[in-house]
Amino acid sequence: MAIPVVLAETVAISELYLLFSRSYAGRVRSVNRAASIAGGLTSGWYSPTSYSMPWCPSAAPANGAARVVPLLGLALLDLKLVARGATEERRIKLHAVWVGVFLVVAHVAMIFGMMDPKILGANAVGHGEDSHLMPVR
Repeated sequence: MAIPVVLAETVAISELYLLFSRSYAGRVRSVNRAASIAGGLTSGWYSPTSYSMPWCPSAAPANGAARVVPLLGLALLDLKLVARGATEERRIKLHAVWVGVFLVVAHVAMIFGMMDPKILGANAVGHGEDSHLMPVR
């Protein structure tokens, strides 16, 4: 998950520069656009449940469409597959909205990821290193 997050953070930082400078051309915009497209295309690579990690309710926000949709929205916008007729300024505003949505989703997922799974009903099963948190049935 590090790759899409690093790319999304690159987009967020460069987005601030673009919004404040109102310079929508140049190297920063090129980096912003490349990171946006790459982040959108790599956003579905990682799923905590695809490894040997146990699933628990607190992992749900970090999975699925919640984190993929904003990054995919950024990529589609920069590939000009959506909002084709919009002005460059309008596209930058839409881009900033998707960046904001991603940041909110990512931070909510981080909060839930740091949460003790037992708070949401997971129950420790087993002993030692083989112990896993499993949902209570």
